[in-house]
Formats: sequence, C-alpha cells, structure tokens
Amino acid sequence: MGQPPTARTRDTDWWRRAVIYQVYVRSFADGDGDGTGDLAGVRARLPYLAELGVDALWFNPWYLSPMKDGGYDVADYRAVDPAFGTLAEAEKLIAEARELGIRTIVDIVPNHVSDQHPWFRAALAAGPGSPERELFHFRPGRGPDGALPPNNWPSQFVGSTEPVWTRLPDGEWYLHLFTPEQPDLNWAHPAVRQEHEDILRFWFERGVAGVRIDSAALLAKDPELPDLDGNGGPLPYVDRDELHDVYRSWRTVADAYDGVFVGEVWLPDAERFARYLRSDELHTAFNFSFLSCPWEAGRLRASIDTTLAEHAPVGAPATWVLCNHDVTRTVTRYGREDTGFDFAAKAFGTPTDLALGIRRARAAALLSLALPGAVYLYQGEELGLPEADIPVDRIQDPMHFRSGGADPGRDGCRVPLPWAADAPHAGFGSAADAEPWLPQPAGWAWYAVDRQQDDPRSVLTLYRRAIALRPVLGDGPLTWLDAPEGVLAFSRADGASCVVNLGADPVELPAHTELLLTSSPLDDRGRLPQDTAAWLRR
Repeated sequence: MGQPPTARTRDTDWWRRAVIYQVYVRSFADGDGDGTGDLAGVRARLPYLAELGVDALWFNPWYLSPMKDGGYDVADYRAVDPAFGTLAEAEKLIAEARELGIRTIVDIVPNHVSDQHPWFRAALAAGPGSPERELFHFRPGRGPDGALPPNNWPSQFVGSTEPVWTRLPDGEWYLHLFTPEQPDLNWAHPAVRQEHEDILRFWFERGVAGVRIDSAALLAKDPELPDLDGNGGPLPYVDRDELHDVYRSWRTVADAYDGVFVGEVWLPDAERFARYLRSDELHTAFNFSFLSCPWEAGRLRASIDTTLAEHAPVGAPATWVLCNHDVTRTVTRYGREDTGFDFAAKAFGTPTDLALGIRRARAAALLSLALPGAVYLYQGEELGLPEADIPVDRIQDPMHFRSGGADPGRDGCRVPLPWAADAPHAGFGSAADAEPWLPQPAGWAWYAVDRQQDDPRSVLTLYRRAIALRPVLGDGPLTWLDAPEGVLAFSRADGASCVVNLGADPVELPAHTELLLTSSPLDDRGRLPQDTAAWLRR
C-alpha cells in the first residue's frame, strides 16, 4: 500500500513543472496478446517511458466498466477491469513506476457512473420515490401523460441530437448528460460526496500521486433542473458556485497525501476558471485554449498570454496540451487548412498534408515544452502519429453514433501504438491471430518505436532530447522578445530562449551563445526556416 512520502523524499512542487504522459491503456501495449492493451503491457514498457524522461503518467480510467464510453462509464472504482488486469497489478505498476522516478495520476469521473453501478441498479429496483433514486436525478416527465422529457438540456456530446433523459417503464425519467448508460449523480446528496472522498483515499493509499477530474465543472446542477432560457444565460448544469465546496473538501483529502488534482475545466470566463485553482481547491486545470488554437503566431501568443494571466492571480502553474484521447491528433490537425480544433467541425475525409503537419507538430513540441508550467503528452505524440481513418464498421466511440453518424468520433486518435515495425500488429503485443480492438492503418509500422529510437532525425529523438534539455529553461517567467511578424520569441530563466517561425520566410536567429536544439534543420545560411522552432542559450 502507498503511504504519504517522508519529508526527506518529498518534492511537493513537482507538478508545477512536470512532463506528464497520458496513457490510454487500451491502446498502449498488449501484455497478454488478446488484442486489448493492459497493465502488463504498460509495466513492460516502463523503461521506455523512463528513457523518454517523463515525470508522471496519467491513466485514463482502468476501472471495472462495460466500456460503453471507453471506460468513462465506471461500474466499480475499487476494481480494475479484467480486460486491463487486477488491482494487485495496478499496485505493482504504481510502485514500479515510482522506483523509476515516475509518479502515477488516475482518472476520476465524478459526474456520472455506469448504469451497471450497484447504486444505479438498486435505484432501478427500488422504484419511484425511493431513497436509492435520490442519489441520481429521477423526475416525472412533462405533458398530460409524462411522455415529454423533464427539461430541454442538450447532450454533452457535440453534434448529438439525442435527449439527455431516458424514460423507464415505471414512467420516471433519469438524467444523463452523456450516454444513457452514464446516469448523472446527484451531488447535493451527502452520500455521493462521502463516497468520492473515500474513493480518493482508496487510491492515494495505493500510492497514486494525483487525480485527474473528468468534466470537473459539470457535477452540480440547479436543483430545479430548469429549461435553458435560450438567451445565453448561465447554464444550470455548468460551473455552479456550490461545486467549489466539493473541491475544497477534496483538497483536504489530497493534502494528507501530498496529492495533486488536475481538472478538466472547459470555461470561457477567465475569472471563473481561475476560481477552481485557488490555493484550497484544484492544483491545476487543463488549458484547452492552447490545445484548440490554430497554428497562427498572433493567436498562439494571445492564447499563451491569456493562459498565464488566468493563472497568475491564484499562483497556479499553467498546463500545456497539444492533443489527448478526445481530439484530432496534432500532426493531422496542423496539416489541414483549418489548424484549430472544434468538436463541431469534425468531419470524415477532411484533407490533410501530413508532411506539413509533422513539421509543425515538431515545432509545436518545442514551443509547448519551453513554456512555464506543466506539459501533458498524449501517447504516440512522441512518435508523430497522425489521426487514423477507422472503417465505419469498426468505430466504437458513442460520439459517432449519437451524432447520427455525422461525427467520425474519437477512435482515430486511440489506435494501438506501433512498437516494432516487423512484428505482428506493429508490435502492439497482440497475437498474430488476435486483431487489436481498433485496426491499425496501412503504414502504421513506419512510426514504430524501434525505427525511431536510434534515428537522430526522428520525432521520438526530438522529444527525448527536448525533455532532457527542458531544465535548462528554468522555472522563471516568460518574457517576450522583439521578433519579426509571424515569429514567436521569448526568454526564460538563466538566459535560455525559444524562437518559433510561423512566417513564410526564413529568419535570422537572435544573438546567442549556443544553439541547444531545433525542431528541423536550419537552412544553409543558418536561418530558422518556416514552421521551425529553436532553443537558444543567450
């Protein structure tokens, strides 16, 4: 069992500057050959992650789940899904990673549970008006016979036209902001709060260093569950003031273990966003402005400035993310005409220039790793993986189905990783006759780890070198430097600086004493080409 670290071994500020690697277990490495990634596969690849140089691993949910939404429909938080392994194996993984200097962050999904969770099954059996149903949002319908949903709230799956209420044979409806298999919990009920604090303690006791909070601003709902007014007013299920009391209670639990929280908080209001990062609430929150920003110098600079300004009043570090398990992979996105990201704009067959995309993604890697704060890498990002086209008959993501087939879904960024070019299924680990849970596209082996690890020009080598050099940039603030139009240039502590050329023409590098690293080679006159980044010692 994990215990709070001793004073001698504590580094309680590690999360302020960490490089954190996101592991989507199902697609990372298959240890038992059955076509699904698992904890045994991750344990076998821990040396690779240590060589990459990351400080922590964030795991998407590995709990017991029917997998109706990739594990974000949790049936039991205290059990590991058999597809991934066992609780004992999770404990071994946490301990073995820590021996290599790598901490573990687990994913908690507090807004909802699976419809197979014991609480919800008991609520269905107990019937209308029962205490068991008070743990969720059960309501009678509207209209003369109750056949209309209780309100007009939209689904949280962008593009979905399906309702967020499902009617039961007994006439009552229950709320699910996501799929019908993910009933929303009633966070006004003390038992819901107590259960989640106990879950936090359960995993902190097993040695995890932190918790990522899924849909962190959605938990609390207006108790009246009113209709949306259509006038753009505050949403009755997003960013409610009473939610902050929940996170203050959670912070008390985490502080007993030097635990860290990172929230998934999508909010346009900077002041309200910063409230979640007050010293007695969450430690960090994901920065979706930077992730979704187009590859344009002015807009990137504005996103960076806005992010740092949002965090400054509460003294919290920023986080920098280029992609994750929900968004189009960076290489593909940066090779498109529209280089930003918007769920509503996703479509099948959007053209992309992968050569351009990978060049920009390499530059973006040095940009993000040079910024002050923590950086999250999504598995395969360090290999330059593009988005994969998934045959329609193999798509599993509910976002695709709830959009009526218009949205390609998120499976394209979740394809199993390529480890060995000449092995079956590119070395993912599945037996030759066991097809991985998602198909790897033709040419996937070209990105394999064994092809990149000794290639000085590979994306993997670039990430390894950048992560190793990152401490040279120091922990100080960012200072913008004068630069030509289309160029981002800033300095950090100890005289290190970063220059990124997003303009059309090569540019001269500013005065420097040492060229530390470039994302692509300089031109024959020593200038920084278009879509290239450089780290310098001034």
